[in-house]
Amino acid sequence: VQLVESGGGLVQAGGSLRLSCAVSGFIFDNYAIGWFRQAPGKEREGVSCISSSDGTTYYADSVKGRFTISRDNAKNTAYLQMNSLKPEDTAVYYCAAGTWAHLCDYLSEEYEYWGQGTQVTVSS
Repeated sequence: VQLVESGGGLVQAGGSLRLSCAVSGFIFDNYAIGWFRQAPGKEREGVSCISSSDGTTYYADSVKGRFTISRDNAKNTAYLQMNSLKPEDTAVYYCAAGTWAHLCDYLSEEYEYWGQGTQVTVSS
């Protein structure tokens, strides 16, 4: 099982990045995908989730209206489009995969598999 994040980097405030989460080793269609982030000295926080069944999405209030989560089941890849980035979005971003039916009711962390993370740095 492998989840590999990519697309992180350094961007100026107001800019955009698109993160990708490529998965292998399990049936992608059956798993909800979540994005989380952890800034230095802070606890990990949930950012967004997309369900496996009907594509229902959930966003943290801090990113609502700026970030968009999506998935391409044919490519076994999930995405996080991040627009209007702010310095406070700076963090390591992780994707996770899980099968619990209520993962996207709220930003639960009950995922089976996690990626290694990709750094996003937003300069002011």
